[in-house]
Amino acid sequence: MAHEVILPKQGQSVETCLILGWKKKVGEQVQEGEALVEVETDKASFEIPAPVSGTLLAVYHEQGEDVPVLAPLALIGQAGEAVTAPVVPMPASPAFTPALPQSVAKAAEPTPTSAAAMRRDQPAARGNAPGRRPHPISPRARRLAERSGLSAAEAVGLLPQGRGSGPGGRILERDVHQALQARRAEPAARRDTPTATPRAASMALTAEFPGPVTEVPVKGVRKIIAERMLASLAGSAQYTLQAWANAEVLTAYRQRLKASDESLGLRGITIGDMVNYAAARTLAGHPEANAHFAEGRILQFARVHLGFAVDTPRGLLVPVIRNADSLSLKRLAAEGARLAQACQEGTVSPEALSGGTFTVSNLGALGIEFFTPVLNPPQVAILGVGGIQLRPVQDPAAAASRGFEPASPGFEPASPGFAPGGVAFKPHLALSLTANHQVLDGAPAARFLAELARNIENIGLLLAG
Repeated sequence: MAHEVILPKQGQSVETCLILGWKKKVGEQVQEGEALVEVETDKASFEIPAPVSGTLLAVYHEQGEDVPVLAPLALIGQAGEAVTAPVVPMPASPAFTPALPQSVAKAAEPTPTSAAAMRRDQPAARGNAPGRRPHPISPRARRLAERSGLSAAEAVGLLPQGRGSGPGGRILERDVHQALQARRAEPAARRDTPTATPRAASMALTAEFPGPVTEVPVKGVRKIIAERMLASLAGSAQYTLQAWANAEVLTAYRQRLKASDESLGLRGITIGDMVNYAAARTLAGHPEANAHFAEGRILQFARVHLGFAVDTPRGLLVPVIRNADSLSLKRLAAEGARLAQACQEGTVSPEALSGGTFTVSNLGALGIEFFTPVLNPPQVAILGVGGIQLRPVQDPAAAASRGFEPASPGFEPASPGFAPGGVAFKPHLALSLTANHQVLDGAPAARFLAELARNIENIGLLLAG
C-alpha cells in the first residue's frame, strides 16, 4: 500500500514551509531514511527523509511552493501502484498539478479523485452559510483576527481562493494578513477600473519603464518578514528615541581584549557583544522594557532573553540568547557567535529563533548612525545600534593645553560654562530605541536609554559588578 509523506511540524510557531527542491524524481527508487526533499521555514532549512522504502509515485508540491505543515508532500509505494488523491486535503494551488510517472499519468488524468480534480471541484466558500461548520482557524490566526476585528468568515470572504491555505481550508496567520490587506485595499479598488488585473498592471509597468526587469517572488523568509513588519507597524504605536554614548572606554577595552593572550579566548569579543551585554544588564532593572504586549495583557519578564538581528543570505533572522542577563561577557559572546553561525548556515533550530523578550539590531558596521528599528511583536521595545562617530565635546583639559584658563583674570567665556578652544573630539556610539507607546511611555523609555548609555560609557564598572 502506498505511503504518504507528510510535512512535519517544526515548532509551535511554524505554519508553512517552502519547498527548496526535491532530491528524487517521480519514478525513482528511495530508501527509508534517505533525503527526499529539502524545505525551508521562516527560520531554517532542513531535509525530510523518506519514511519508507519504495518508488516515488507522485509529488504534490513543486519547488518554490509554500506548503502548510501536516500537508501531504509525496506518495511512496510500489512501481505501477495506483496513484490516488492525498488523504489529507491540500490547500488550493491551481497553478500546480502533481507530477506523476508517465506509466500512470494517463490513467490518472480522468480520475475525479485526483488531487488536481479535487482542487478544481472544490467550491469557493465565501462565508459561513446556515448549517455549515465554522471555518477552521489556527490559534495564531485567530489572535491576529481578533485584534484586527475580523471574523473567520469575513477573512474567508476577502481571500481570492475563498478558503484558508492550510490543510482542509484551515485559515493560517498569513491568510489573515492577506485578508487585512484586501480589506484596506477595497476602497481604492472600487475607484479603480474593475477590469484591471495584475498581469495588465505588469504589462503597463514594463511599457512605461522599458528595459530588463527582474521579478523577485515574495516567498519563504522574505514573505514572513514582509507580513510581520507590516503587522508590527499596523498593530502598535511606535516611536523612537535617540541618544549618544561616549565610547572611549568601550573602544579602549575592545583593544585590550584583542591584544589579550589567545588562551583566554577573549579576542573574538566585539563591540556588539559588549553592547548586548550592557543592554541585558540594564534591562534587568527596567522590566517595563523587557516585556510583551499581546491579547490586551502586558507580561513583564524577570529574565532577559535577548534577540539580536542577523543578516543572512536568506533574509533577516533573530536568534535568542537565553538568560542573557545572567551570562558573563565571554559566555554571551560565545553564544551569540554560535547562533549567528547557525543562522548563516541555515541550521538554526526554530526554538532558537523564538521566545525573545527584547531585541537588538546593530547596523554600525554598515556605517549607519541613527535609524528607526521596527518592533518585533509581541516585544514592546527594540534597540538600534549605530556606528561609532567622533563628536565634539567640551574638555577642560584640552582648553588648558591650549593656554585657556577660564579662571584667570580677564578671561571672558563666550557663553556660560564654555571655554573657547576647550573642545575635544571623542568617539560616541549612536543608540536608537523604538518602543510601543501602548505599553511603554516616553519617560520610562528615556530613563532606560539614558541608563544604558551610562553603562556603555562605564563598561568596566558594569563588568565588575
